[in-house]
Amino acid sequence: QVQLVESGGGLVQAGGSLRLSCARSGGTSSIYAMGWFRQSPGKYREFVTAILWSDGKTYYSDSAKGRFTISRDNAKTTVYLQMNSLKPEDTAVYYCGATNHFGIYADSVYDSWGQGTQVTVSS
Repeated sequence: QVQLVESGGGLVQAGGSLRLSCARSGGTSSIYAMGWFRQSPGKYREFVTAILWSDGKTYYSDSAKGRFTISRDNAKTTVYLQMNSLKPEDTAVYYCGATNHFGIYADSVYDSWGQGTQVTVSS
């Protein structure tokens, strides 16, 4: 079983940047991909970005393309989400997830989740 702990959220002005971290422990051999999702009040949890564990290939939602970057460290113990040019509509709780199933865009395929970290972007 993979354990995930997010950190790095906070309050930032529009146009600013934040970097989120997701520290992973346990279950290395079972990971197909890790991803970031976000959820705003009254909305479903939505896909933001993901990285394939085998080759590092990355995928982004349309809203994240060009502004957000997912990466991981060489030891594959931490996944990062660099968020630039933040907008008020990026305000949400951001969750890190890990999946050992094919498919990355639906939150239902993820087996493990962190507790979430709040990102608030003021206008």
